[in-house]
Amino acid sequence: MTNSSESKIVVKNLVKSYNNKTNAVNGLTFSVSKGEIYGLLGRNGAGKTTTIRILTTLIPPTSGEAEVCGMNVVHKATKIRKLIGVVQQGEAFDFTTVEGNFKIYQLLWEIPKEEASNRMESLMELFKIEHLRKKRMFELSGGEKKRVQVAREFMHDMEVLFLDEPTVGMDPIMRRDVLNFVKDKAKEGLTVLFTTQILEEADYLCDRIGIMNNGVISAEGTSTSLKNSYGDLRKVEMKFSSEVSPDSIEKLKKEFSKISDIQAYLISEKESEFIIKNIGKTLPLILSLFGSTGVSIETISTNNPTLDDVFLQVVAR
Repeated sequence: MTNSSESKIVVKNLVKSYNNKTNAVNGLTFSVSKGEIYGLLGRNGAGKTTTIRILTTLIPPTSGEAEVCGMNVVHKATKIRKLIGVVQQGEAFDFTTVEGNFKIYQLLWEIPKEEASNRMESLMELFKIEHLRKKRMFELSGGEKKRVQVAREFMHDMEVLFLDEPTVGMDPIMRRDVLNFVKDKAKEGLTVLFTTQILEEADYLCDRIGIMNNGVISAEGTSTSLKNSYGDLRKVEMKFSSEVSPDSIEKLKKEFSKISDIQAYLISEKESEFIIKNIGKTLPLILSLFGSTGVSIETISTNNPTLDDVFLQVVAR
Protein backbone atom coordinates (compact mmCIF):
# COMPACT_ATOMS: atom_id res chain seq x y z
CA MET A 1 0.00 0.00 0.00
CA THR A 2 1.33 3.43 -0.92
CA ASN A 3 1.64 5.68 2.09
CA SER A 4 2.30 9.42 2.09
CA SER A 5 5.20 10.48 4.30
CA GLU A 6 2.81 12.87 6.06
CA SER A 7 0.25 10.15 6.85
CA LYS A 8 0.78 8.45 10.19
CA ILE A 9 -2.27 6.19 9.89
CA VAL A 10 -3.49 4.74 6.61
CA VAL A 11 -6.38 2.26 6.44
CA LYS A 12 -7.63 0.77 3.17
CA ASN A 13 -10.56 -1.62 2.74
CA LEU A 14 -10.05 -2.99 6.25
CA VAL A 15 -12.23 -5.94 7.29
CA LYS A 16 -12.44 -7.76 10.60
CA SER A 17 -14.75 -10.72 11.16
CA TYR A 18 -14.92 -12.58 14.44
CA ASN A 19 -17.18 -15.40 13.30
CA ASN A 20 -16.80 -15.43 9.49
CA LYS A 21 -20.40 -14.20 9.26
CA THR A 22 -20.63 -10.67 10.63
CA ASN A 23 -17.95 -8.05 9.98
CA ALA A 24 -17.22 -5.76 12.92
CA VAL A 25 -15.21 -3.67 10.44
CA ASN A 26 -16.48 -3.88 6.89
CA GLY A 27 -14.24 -2.27 4.26
CA LEU A 28 -13.04 0.70 6.33
CA THR A 29 -10.90 3.34 4.61
CA PHE A 30 -9.44 6.53 6.11
CA SER A 31 -6.11 8.23 6.85
CA VAL A 32 -4.70 10.52 9.52
CA SER A 33 -1.93 13.04 8.85
CA LYS A 34 0.99 13.89 11.10
CA GLY A 35 -0.08 16.25 13.89
CA GLU A 36 -3.78 15.71 13.16
CA ILE A 37 -6.42 14.80 15.73
CA TYR A 38 -8.92 12.50 14.05
CA GLY A 39 -12.18 11.68 15.81
CA LEU A 40 -13.63 8.24 15.12
CA LEU A 41 -17.27 8.39 16.18
CA GLY A 42 -20.09 5.86 16.09
CA ARG A 43 -22.66 4.15 18.21
CA ASN A 44 -21.68 1.16 20.38
CA GLY A 45 -20.80 -1.75 18.12
CA ALA A 46 -19.93 0.43 15.12
CA GLY A 47 -16.38 -1.00 15.00
CA LYS A 48 -14.36 1.79 16.62
CA THR A 49 -12.65 -0.28 19.31
CA THR A 50 -12.00 -3.15 16.89
CA THR A 51 -10.32 -0.66 14.54
CA ILE A 52 -8.10 0.63 17.33
CA ARG A 53 -7.19 -2.91 18.39
CA ILE A 54 -6.09 -3.66 14.83
CA LEU A 55 -4.10 -0.44 14.49
CA THR A 56 -2.37 -1.01 17.83
CA THR A 57 -1.42 -4.56 16.67
CA LEU A 58 -3.49 -6.33 19.33
CA ILE A 59 -5.51 -8.30 16.76
CA PRO A 60 -4.93 -8.99 13.05
CA PRO A 61 -7.34 -7.87 10.35
CA THR A 62 -9.28 -10.44 8.35
CA SER A 63 -8.43 -8.61 5.13
CA GLY A 64 -7.50 -5.18 3.82
CA GLU A 65 -4.49 -3.12 4.77
CA ALA A 66 -3.46 -0.86 7.63
CA GLU A 67 -0.28 1.07 8.27
CA VAL A 68 0.92 3.04 11.28
CA CYS A 69 4.01 5.23 10.93
CA GLY A 70 4.49 3.84 7.42
CA MET A 71 4.61 0.20 8.60
CA ASN A 72 2.19 -2.67 8.09
CA VAL A 73 0.41 -3.53 11.35
CA VAL A 74 0.77 -7.28 10.78
CA HIS A 75 4.36 -7.50 9.57
CA LYS A 76 5.92 -4.71 11.66
CA ALA A 77 3.95 -5.02 14.90
CA THR A 78 6.96 -4.92 17.24
CA LYS A 79 8.38 -1.76 15.67
CA ILE A 80 4.99 -0.06 15.67
CA ARG A 81 4.47 -0.72 19.38
CA LYS A 82 7.62 1.26 20.14
CA LEU A 83 6.20 4.34 18.38
CA ILE A 84 2.66 4.50 19.74
CA GLY A 85 0.74 5.16 22.93
CA VAL A 86 -2.63 3.64 23.80
CA VAL A 87 -5.31 4.56 26.32
CA GLN A 88 -7.90 1.80 26.18
CA GLN A 89 -11.34 1.53 27.76
CA GLY A 90 -10.19 -1.26 30.08
CA GLU A 91 -7.91 -0.90 33.07
CA ALA A 92 -4.37 -2.18 33.47
CA PHE A 93 -2.00 -2.68 36.42
CA ASP A 94 -4.97 -2.34 38.78
CA PHE A 95 -3.11 -4.17 41.54
CA THR A 96 -0.47 -1.54 42.22
CA THR A 97 -0.33 2.07 43.40
CA VAL A 98 -0.58 5.12 41.18
CA GLU A 99 3.15 5.74 41.63
CA GLY A 100 3.75 2.07 40.89
CA ASN A 101 1.88 2.46 37.59
CA PHE A 102 4.29 5.17 36.50
CA LYS A 103 7.27 3.05 37.53
CA ILE A 104 5.97 0.11 35.52
CA TYR A 105 5.87 2.40 32.50
CA GLN A 106 9.42 3.49 33.27
CA LEU A 107 10.55 -0.14 33.10
CA LEU A 108 8.45 -0.99 30.04
CA TRP A 109 9.86 1.90 28.06
CA GLU A 110 13.36 1.72 29.54
CA ILE A 111 13.33 5.37 30.57
CA PRO A 112 16.38 6.53 32.57
CA LYS A 113 15.50 6.80 36.27
CA GLU A 114 16.06 10.54 36.70
CA GLU A 115 14.21 11.43 33.51
CA ALA A 116 11.32 9.14 34.51
CA SER A 117 11.12 10.73 37.96
CA ASN A 118 10.97 14.24 36.49
CA ARG A 119 8.32 13.24 33.99
CA MET A 120 6.23 11.50 36.63
CA GLU A 121 6.22 14.52 38.92
CA SER A 122 5.36 16.86 36.06
CA LEU A 123 2.50 14.65 34.85
CA MET A 124 1.13 14.10 38.35
CA GLU A 125 0.99 17.84 38.88
CA LEU A 126 -0.52 18.50 35.46
CA PHE A 127 -3.23 15.87 35.88
CA LYS A 128 -3.78 16.74 39.56
CA ILE A 129 -3.08 13.27 40.92
CA GLU A 130 -0.17 13.97 43.31
CA HIS A 131 -2.40 13.24 46.30
CA LEU A 132 -3.26 9.82 44.87
CA ARG A 133 0.30 8.55 44.43
CA LYS A 134 0.17 6.02 47.32
CA LYS A 135 -3.34 4.79 46.59
CA ARG A 136 -3.87 1.52 44.76
CA MET A 137 -5.61 1.79 41.42
CA PHE A 138 -8.61 -0.27 42.54
CA GLU A 139 -9.26 2.31 45.27
CA LEU A 140 -9.70 5.15 42.80
CA SER A 141 -12.90 6.47 41.25
CA GLY A 142 -13.51 5.93 37.53
CA GLY A 143 -12.48 9.47 36.68
CA GLU A 144 -9.30 9.24 38.78
CA LYS A 145 -8.32 5.99 37.07
CA LYS A 146 -8.75 7.60 33.67
CA ARG A 147 -6.55 10.54 34.67
CA VAL A 148 -3.81 8.11 35.66
CA GLN A 149 -4.25 6.11 32.45
CA VAL A 150 -3.86 9.18 30.26
CA ALA A 151 -1.06 10.73 32.31
CA ARG A 152 1.15 7.64 32.49
CA GLU A 153 1.01 7.23 28.69
CA PHE A 154 3.01 10.44 28.36
CA MET A 155 5.89 8.94 30.34
CA HIS A 156 7.35 7.94 26.97
CA ASP A 157 7.72 9.74 23.67
CA MET A 158 5.49 8.58 20.82
CA GLU A 159 4.49 9.46 17.28
CA VAL A 160 0.87 8.29 17.39
CA LEU A 161 -1.54 8.20 20.32
CA PHE A 162 -4.74 6.15 20.38
CA LEU A 163 -7.34 7.43 22.83
CA ASP A 164 -10.40 5.19 23.24
CA GLU A 165 -12.95 7.18 25.28
CA PRO A 166 -10.21 8.63 27.54
CA THR A 167 -12.35 11.06 29.56
CA VAL A 168 -15.03 8.67 30.85
CA GLY A 169 -15.85 9.55 34.47
CA MET A 170 -13.90 12.82 34.49
CA ASP A 171 -15.52 16.02 35.72
CA PRO A 172 -15.97 18.81 33.12
CA ILE A 173 -12.95 20.83 34.30
CA MET A 174 -10.53 17.91 34.19
CA ARG A 175 -12.01 16.76 30.88
CA ARG A 176 -11.26 20.13 29.31
CA ASP A 177 -7.76 20.17 30.82
CA VAL A 178 -7.02 16.77 29.30
CA LEU A 179 -8.36 17.80 25.90
CA ASN A 180 -6.26 20.98 25.96
CA PHE A 181 -3.19 18.94 26.86
CA VAL A 182 -3.80 16.63 23.88
CA LYS A 183 -4.32 19.67 21.63
CA ASP A 184 -0.98 21.10 22.69
CA LYS A 185 0.78 17.80 22.01
CA ALA A 186 -0.74 17.65 18.53
CA LYS A 187 0.65 21.12 17.82
CA GLU A 188 4.07 19.64 18.60
CA GLY A 189 3.52 16.93 15.96
CA LEU A 190 1.72 14.14 17.83
CA THR A 191 -0.89 12.31 15.75
CA VAL A 192 -4.03 11.31 17.64
CA LEU A 193 -6.88 8.90 16.90
CA PHE A 194 -9.67 9.72 19.34
CA THR A 195 -12.98 8.04 20.11
CA THR A 196 -15.69 9.42 22.38
CA GLN A 197 -19.41 9.20 23.06
CA ILE A 198 -19.40 12.86 24.12
CA LEU A 199 -19.78 14.61 20.78
CA GLU A 200 -19.04 18.08 22.13
CA GLU A 201 -15.55 16.75 22.91
CA ALA A 202 -15.05 15.78 19.27
CA ASP A 203 -16.43 19.16 18.20
CA TYR A 204 -13.90 20.93 20.44
CA LEU A 205 -10.85 18.73 19.90
CA CYS A 206 -10.78 17.10 16.48
CA ASP A 207 -9.37 18.49 13.24
CA ARG A 208 -11.42 15.97 11.28
CA ILE A 209 -14.15 13.51 12.18
CA GLY A 210 -15.20 10.20 10.69
CA ILE A 211 -18.59 8.81 11.69
CA MET A 212 -18.66 5.01 11.58
CA ASN A 213 -21.81 3.07 10.86
CA ASN A 214 -21.96 -0.68 10.25
CA GLY A 215 -18.18 -0.97 10.10
CA VAL A 216 -17.47 1.80 7.56
CA ILE A 217 -17.08 5.58 7.50
CA SER A 218 -20.48 6.99 6.52
CA ALA A 219 -19.56 10.68 6.83
CA GLU A 220 -16.21 12.45 7.15
CA GLY A 221 -14.91 16.01 7.39
CA THR A 222 -14.30 18.84 9.78
CA SER A 223 -17.00 19.51 12.34
CA THR A 224 -17.96 22.65 10.43
CA SER A 225 -18.13 20.92 7.05
CA LEU A 226 -20.23 18.09 8.48
CA LYS A 227 -22.71 20.57 9.93
CA ASN A 228 -22.83 22.45 6.64
CA SER A 229 -23.45 19.19 4.77
CA TYR A 230 -26.57 18.75 6.83
CA GLY A 231 -27.39 22.45 6.78
CA ASP A 232 -31.06 21.88 6.04
CA LEU A 233 -31.46 20.19 9.40
CA ARG A 234 -32.99 22.17 12.24
CA LYS A 235 -33.58 21.38 15.85
CA VAL A 236 -37.02 22.48 17.00
CA GLU A 237 -37.89 22.59 20.70
CA MET A 238 -41.44 23.12 21.98
CA LYS A 239 -42.94 23.55 25.42
CA PHE A 240 -46.61 22.90 26.02
CA SER A 241 -49.05 25.07 27.94
CA SER A 242 -50.49 22.01 29.70
CA GLU A 243 -49.60 18.34 29.99
CA VAL A 244 -50.33 16.00 27.09
CA SER A 245 -52.07 12.74 27.87
CA PRO A 246 -50.27 9.40 27.24
CA ASP A 247 -52.91 8.44 24.65
CA SER A 248 -52.30 11.66 22.71
CA ILE A 249 -48.55 11.12 22.83
CA GLU A 250 -48.88 7.64 21.33
CA LYS A 251 -51.19 8.96 18.61
CA LEU A 252 -48.76 11.76 17.78
CA LYS A 253 -45.79 9.40 17.63
CA LYS A 254 -47.56 7.26 15.05
CA GLU A 255 -48.27 10.30 12.91
CA PHE A 256 -44.75 11.72 13.27
CA SER A 257 -43.25 8.40 12.12
CA LYS A 258 -45.02 8.88 8.77
CA ILE A 259 -43.31 12.22 8.03
CA SER A 260 -40.04 11.49 6.19
CA ASP A 261 -38.51 14.90 6.93
CA ILE A 262 -38.62 14.28 10.68
CA GLN A 263 -35.20 12.74 11.32
CA ALA A 264 -35.65 12.19 15.04
CA TYR A 265 -37.97 13.29 17.81
CA LEU A 266 -38.65 13.06 21.53
CA ILE A 267 -42.01 13.88 23.09
CA SER A 268 -43.07 13.92 26.72
CA GLU A 269 -46.06 15.24 28.63
CA LYS A 270 -44.57 18.75 28.85
CA GLU A 271 -42.27 19.27 25.88
CA SER A 272 -40.99 17.91 22.59
CA GLU A 273 -37.85 18.09 20.48
CA PHE A 274 -37.51 17.44 16.74
CA ILE A 275 -34.66 17.24 14.26
CA ILE A 276 -36.24 18.07 10.91
CA LYS A 277 -35.47 18.86 7.29
CA ASN A 278 -37.32 21.41 5.16
CA ILE A 279 -38.47 23.42 8.14
CA GLY A 280 -40.83 25.58 6.07
CA LYS A 281 -42.83 22.51 5.03
CA THR A 282 -42.34 20.22 8.02
CA LEU A 283 -42.96 22.56 10.97
CA PRO A 284 -46.53 23.45 9.85
CA LEU A 285 -47.29 19.72 9.60
CA ILE A 286 -46.07 19.16 13.14
CA LEU A 287 -48.08 22.10 14.45
CA SER A 288 -51.16 20.86 12.64
CA LEU A 289 -50.86 17.44 14.24
CA PHE A 290 -50.45 18.98 17.69
CA GLY A 291 -53.48 21.15 17.02
CA SER A 292 -55.61 18.16 16.00
CA THR A 293 -55.09 16.61 19.44
CA GLY A 294 -55.78 19.85 21.30
CA VAL A 295 -52.18 20.45 22.40
CA SER A 296 -51.50 24.10 23.18
CA ILE A 297 -47.89 25.16 22.52
CA GLU A 298 -46.43 27.81 24.79
CA THR A 299 -42.99 28.36 23.19
CA ILE A 300 -41.10 27.26 20.06
CA SER A 301 -37.37 27.66 19.45
CA THR A 302 -35.20 26.56 16.52
CA ASN A 303 -31.43 26.11 16.30
CA ASN A 304 -28.86 25.31 13.64
CA PRO A 305 -27.68 21.68 13.53
CA THR A 306 -25.11 20.50 16.04
CA LEU A 307 -22.63 17.64 15.64
CA ASP A 308 -25.09 15.56 17.68
CA ASP A 309 -27.77 16.23 15.06
CA VAL A 310 -25.43 15.22 12.24
CA PHE A 311 -24.45 12.07 14.12
CA LEU A 312 -28.07 11.07 14.67
CA GLN A 313 -28.88 11.42 10.99
CA VAL A 314 -25.78 9.53 9.81
CA VAL A 315 -26.19 6.54 12.13
CA ALA A 316 -29.92 6.34 11.36
CA ARG A 317 -29.17 5.41 7.75
